[in-house]
Amino acid sequence: MSFTPTIELLSQYRVALLCVFATAYVVARARRAARLPPGPRGLPLLGNVLQLGTHQWVQMAKWSKQYGPIYSLNFLGKPAIVISSHKVAADLLDKRSAIYSDRPRLIMTGEVLSGSLFFAFLSYGDAFKKLRRAAWEGLNPRASEDYLPIQEREAVLLVEALSQDSEHWSDHVKREIASITLSFSYSLPPLTANDPLIKRVATFDHTLEEAARPGAYLVEIFPWLNYFPVWMSKWKQDGNRWHEHYSAMFLDFYRDAKKRAAAEECGPCVSSVIMKNKEINEKEAAWVAGTLFATGSSTTSAAQHVFILAMLLFPDVMRKAQAQIDEVVGRDRLPNAGDRAHLPYIRAMVRETLRWKAIGPLGLPHELNRDDVYEGYLIPKGAMVFYNLWAMNSDPEVYPEPERFRPERFLDETEITEVIPPNTHGEGHLAFGYGRRTCVGNSVTNNTLFLNIATLLWAFNIQKAKDKNGTVITPDVNNFVDHVNVNHPAPFPASFVYRHSDVPHVLASSKSERMSLL
Repeated sequence: MSFTPTIELLSQYRVALLCVFATAYVVARARRAARLPPGPRGLPLLGNVLQLGTHQWVQMAKWSKQYGPIYSLNFLGKPAIVISSHKVAADLLDKRSAIYSDRPRLIMTGEVLSGSLFFAFLSYGDAFKKLRRAAWEGLNPRASEDYLPIQEREAVLLVEALSQDSEHWSDHVKREIASITLSFSYSLPPLTANDPLIKRVATFDHTLEEAARPGAYLVEIFPWLNYFPVWMSKWKQDGNRWHEHYSAMFLDFYRDAKKRAAAEECGPCVSSVIMKNKEINEKEAAWVAGTLFATGSSTTSAAQHVFILAMLLFPDVMRKAQAQIDEVVGRDRLPNAGDRAHLPYIRAMVRETLRWKAIGPLGLPHELNRDDVYEGYLIPKGAMVFYNLWAMNSDPEVYPEPERFRPERFLDETEITEVIPPNTHGEGHLAFGYGRRTCVGNSVTNNTLFLNIATLLWAFNIQKAKDKNGTVITPDVNNFVDHVNVNHPAPFPASFVYRHSDVPHVLASSKSERMSLL
């Protein structure tokens, strides 16, 4: 009997074992050599939690000037990494997305209230991939083109509402955005100003927002509380009740769309796309469609408010945009989706709206699923990773005079060809997030903002309002309300004045035409 194979096998084992030890040695040395990025000294046990204040991104931006574009914080013993640089964020969250795409555990919002069906809160695994894939099927760039008639219709209805009632302009914007998102989610007709559906959507947003507020529930700090039975946990009773309530609401919407689709009475929408998906069950499909319209409504509405604020404070930008619209569109019709290629300044205004005042200043934090080393710094497994959009979108090295609303920054000297800063995913800003967590609805959002901006500026001069004494009211550019994940301008008055006497006639004709197409 020959012993050669056994000897060869033992040699292979030795080589393999040597490789394992060598790898372990290299990793161990790297970990010993690496240290957490520098950061501010915190309090015993609490770390830096109490030092952040109400507008956390502002304090984080100040620390970045002291400690650099990547630094660390301590949240009750849990390490947190803060990124304030386009390059660092791209290096880690994009190029190393395989290990930077997890989420910190959110027990109340992610597991109890949403029943692990709100995919934005899920850890990076099979469930997240399945639900996000379903959402992408309904909102990818190709699918989003099917929703353009909805967005064109709603832009007309918004202009009509504002022409009749400028005082409540914010309510009209919220109604329009809610109507768009419900339509592309379920193929529903336009919402009326006092439609109860608007309140139902707003209630879900508010419930989710309050549940996700840091410190709202001790279980997020002490996860062992989750092992207490339901009868001993008021928070769990509330979460279960909310889950049943919103699951029933989303299922009602979804089943109605499914019924209309079977009767061939349902137009293009997310529900009609994902109901063909055999990978997910009915409840999962209902939550995918429901969370898309709920979250999409709040963020797009906030961005639309930012645009109107900018027009009040930078009227020269408004007049320049109006000149291009008049040249391309004329006065005989309203702007439409076919004008996108011919209105580069309006496209730049969309980019600048999403850059100028970040509506999601910190986004949702990522979490690392294994140790990593970057620029000699250790980023440990389980660390939360924040990307400070507010700081990066205000970086003067990338955006000169960042406090100004300047769409020209995204155009070359001819103001025809787009110039997009690197490491911004071709958007020019970072509003849609990073890596495998990038927003699936970016195309729909861009189209909504483009059509709204072009149509509003075709029809109106957006002006500062006056008080009862005739004094012009200038809104505070820095007065924003923090709704956990959405930073919204505080209420301010505005006036919408027809630019030409022919607007009502063209508006009526366009409304009749666009309503008949749906």
